[in-house]
Amino acid sequence: VQLQAFGGGLVQAGDSMRLSCAASGRTEVMGWFRQVPGKAREFVAAINRSGGSTLYGDSVKGRFTISRDNAKNIVYLQMNTLKFEDTAVYYCASEESPGSFYWSDSAEYDSWGQGTQVTVSS
Repeated sequence: VQLQAFGGGLVQAGDSMRLSCAASGRTEVMGWFRQVPGKAREFVAAINRSGGSTLYGDSVKGRFTISRDNAKNIVYLQMNTLKFEDTAVYYCASEESPGSFYWSDSAEYDSWGQGTQVTVSS
């Protein structure tokens, strides 16, 4: 499965932004991670195929919402009340086999998108 992320850019603190990730085929769990130069990749959010279960990183709980449209093979990340510390390259990732448990572990994912830069000015 190939993934392509869209929607990054420059916003001000307090603004909102929505990222999208289009998949070329069927996926199971979909996740978003982010990375700042010199730091480890950080788990942001994940969602199962039905959309009935989601998981969020502590730093984004209550501000970010992950959702998906399986008919279009797209996963979304709605980011509200953005903070300067949300600045990072955001990556979407997919698992193509069912039965995964460790959604926050990047090693669980089979495919990765190219990343999209999100910059939040303070």
